[in-house]
Amino acid sequence: MKIYQVGGAIRDELLGEVPKDKDWLVVGSSPEEMITEGYKPIGKDFTVFIHPISKEEYALARTEKKSGYGYKGFNIYFGKDVTVEEDLSRRDYTLNAIAKDQDGKLIDPFNGIEDINRKIFRHVSDAFLEDPLRAIRIARFKTYTHLKDCKIDDSTKEMLLKISDSRELETLYKNRVWIDMERTFRN
Repeated sequence: MKIYQVGGAIRDELLGEVPKDKDWLVVGSSPEEMITEGYKPIGKDFTVFIHPISKEEYALARTEKKSGYGYKGFNIYFGKDVTVEEDLSRRDYTLNAIAKDQDGKLIDPFNGIEDINRKIFRHVSDAFLEDPLRAIRIARFKTYTHLKDCKIDDSTKEMLLKISDSRELETLYKNRVWIDMERTFRN
């Protein structure tokens, strides 16, 4: 089992900001092993666990494939063979697709550090289209003081328009949209 810090906390640290929360990724483990180690499963898919001491969330590395309409229409695979790079490939923006191992080494397969330095929001892959919530999340990120000057890459703008045109935004649960909007207002 290997544990990585991932996502926005890495981005924020690289920008000199103190992260508000930390996301943890577990590679090479299973739900059974996590439970044996004292982690408490949350959610019906049991791919996310609460650390027994820190109470922070730890997610098993996973891949997902769109299988239906809306936010919930995904087939999720979280086997021990899923790599950190495969997990990062399903994330939204390159600047959020960076991991840090327990020795402090950065894993940046999608050039997120370069995009941080260039102040660009760029989608990681075509899987970006599969989650309509990403079109709302970009608005939240643009409210962060340390990200407000970031530009949206032209190809990512095209992806955002495709999400809008797909009408999948209408399928999002209102409470899920509200959670993201509430986070926006707190910044």
